[in-house]
Amino acid sequence: MSIIIPAWNEGKIVYDNLQHVEDVFNEFLYNSGFSYEIIMVDDGSIDNTYNQALRAAKKNGRIRIVHREENGGKGSALKFGFKFCSGRFVAFMDADLDLHPKQIPWFIDHMKKHDADVTIGSKRHPLSKVNYPFSRKVLSQAYHILTRILFRLNLSDTQAGLKLFKREVLEDILPRVLCKKYAFDLELLVNANHRGHKISEIPIELNWQRSQSRLTLRDIWNLLLDTAAIFYRLKIVKHYDRVKK
Repeated sequence: MSIIIPAWNEGKIVYDNLQHVEDVFNEFLYNSGFSYEIIMVDDGSIDNTYNQALRAAKKNGRIRIVHREENGGKGSALKFGFKFCSGRFVAFMDADLDLHPKQIPWFIDHMKKHDADVTIGSKRHPLSKVNYPFSRKVLSQAYHILTRILFRLNLSDTQAGLKLFKREVLEDILPRVLCKKYAFDLELLVNANHRGHKISEIPIELNWQRSQSRLTLRDIWNLLLDTAAIFYRLKIVKHYDRVKK
């Protein structure tokens, strides 16, 4: 199994968080017999993220750090990290650990039980326990309504940072995904659904870690532009139906 963690300017937390992820998976490995690897992508950080991540990697051979000179966005970093993965299952998670890595084994069990190709966390699942700012809840709900209208996705949440894929699904859909940052999660799931891959949702525990949000009005505008571009590629030019070599 492979866990890909993109990071940008997370020097204050990345060492401890990588250690924590590794501890969780050591316990999971002991209990289940799973092998795993952690791929952390330093996405052009301008602080000490890379050096702190290397400190963690030196303590455990299952952690690998890959570096990009320029910041390309979360989606671009995840695509880049996938090039270095070898696992049959691939999980995406955020470096801030708002979504605790202890939940990934639940995702694996759910995927197997429901014979799913993709398992995603949902903040709106009735069993989810979420703690994050009210303003983010409002924006998330508005975006959910918009994407439900545009894409008819039978999903309650596309944006939660914890997702699990079968490797062959990512091999199929990642070459078709063009968003590098803002609407990457949406485009990924639109493609998975469009290509006939089964997506299941699971409740999550989300505990907001940051003192303030990184989301700006410019980010929201760019998210809307990316979303419109996905609609254009899906409905107008049929980009996602083209065969990728």
